[in-house]
Amino acid sequence: MAEQARRIEDTATTRPPRLVAVEPERPHEHESDGPDRRDGSIAAVGAATAPSAPPDPADPGDPAATARALGLCIAEVLTGAREVDSIARWITDDVHRHLQQRAALAARARSTARRSRGRPVLRVGSVVVCRPARGVAEATVVVHTRSHARAVAIRLEERHGRWRATAVGVL
Repeated sequence: MAEQARRIEDTATTRPPRLVAVEPERPHEHESDGPDRRDGSIAAVGAATAPSAPPDPADPGDPAATARALGLCIAEVLTGAREVDSIARWITDDVHRHLQQRAALAARARSTARRSRGRPVLRVGSVVVCRPARGVAEATVVVHTRSHARAVAIRLEERHGRWRATAVGVL
């Protein structure tokens, strides 16, 4: 269990944050505790309670979790609550330049409207993921604020064992 926790900590430095569901440990079950079969023999319990295999280091993980985290981060960038550089390792250079320009325009609009730069209340709504090809995922993330909702479209491509956003559109 400690080894699995170390692996999760190690991957936290190379991937965007994601939630990992961990089941509580169950007491060991004996063969005699298993369900009886019709022929009177005891069914094997080991297959149902065997621990799962360790995660594959080349597996980039669930694209929906990555899209959810990136969608929220992109909305925070556009509202001024986060810097683009904080997500630079999960986006390409083109996306970085695009978000820098959009963030500058949004900041200019906030300053002319004299809105305060308080931290906005953002909530992620639905996430829809499509897998058009191997190593490619296209996602739409709906991010809600107090006054409106924004749709963030993200194209994720698998590069070096993790998902990277290669295109972003915000409505």
